[in-house]
Amino acid sequence: MLDLNSSDDSSKRNSLKDPISLNVGGEIYTTTLDTLTRCRDSMLGAMFTGQIPTLRDNCGNIFIDRDGKVFRYILNYLRSGFLDLPDCFSELTLLRREADFFQIRPLLEEIRRYETSVPLGLRGGPLGAILIVKVDSKVRVLHFNLRHGPENYELRTCSVRAFTVDLFCTWRAFLALLCERFSYKTTQGLTSPNPCHPRQNRLKLEWVPRPDELPQEQYDKQNYRGLTVSSPEATWSDDIVNMQCSPCEITDMQGFVEELLKISLAEGFKVDLVTPDPTEILTCTSLRLVKS
Repeated sequence: MLDLNSSDDSSKRNSLKDPISLNVGGEIYTTTLDTLTRCRDSMLGAMFTGQIPTLRDNCGNIFIDRDGKVFRYILNYLRSGFLDLPDCFSELTLLRREADFFQIRPLLEEIRRYETSVPLGLRGGPLGAILIVKVDSKVRVLHFNLRHGPENYELRTCSVRAFTVDLFCTWRAFLALLCERFSYKTTQGLTSPNPCHPRQNRLKLEWVPRPDELPQEQYDKQNYRGLTVSSPEATWSDDIVNMQCSPCEITDMQGFVEELLKISLAEGFKVDLVTPDPTEILTCTSLRLVKS
């Protein structure tokens, strides 16, 4: 059973005494209040200065529902001020996501420096990880009425191209990264795709770009959605790194493959097989990459 302590209860805040025991995703850590509040403007700083309510498990440990194994590197950074990672560290993407969740900005900057200083093949993820991509597209013909007045309708015909991409990757964190970078464009705004079979390391993307001759109303009526990709760009001000993303719409399969290659090559993958023509990678029907 978890107990919720109100952040307005000053007596609860004052009752925090060293050492403090944490249960992070099932992993137990013991540390000090000074360490946890080292970055006052972080989420951890807010939790342990009483600005955010905390949960306790049935053993009295403060409970945080995040990845417990990666948290050790976050805690060690707060203790020492240094990012110490083992050789061939394979979960850099997950560590970056956790550091972003806890809003520890100095740690995010250290991760950025680590990424730029370590060779691509060692930036994270298991060596030998395989990414298999299969792409397909089909043309569909739509017939719709275009209204010009109360009783004036014109029958129109329009062709749309529907794209489908099936991805399989033995490194699940990479699929999670793709879900962060690619988004569906819908009437409700941008939404993130989810792995269709998270336990089977699979992700499926389906989208239909809207041609100019198809009215937005008819496009929405078909429940079509577009696909965008966001490329994070780092900007610096007062020694603080800010990550900004500018979504760009994917209008054809060549554009998707190009963006996918940018992301996968940056994470240490190398092209292993292209079908049907290795010299025409952007127009391939299937693609295999291996992390080496």
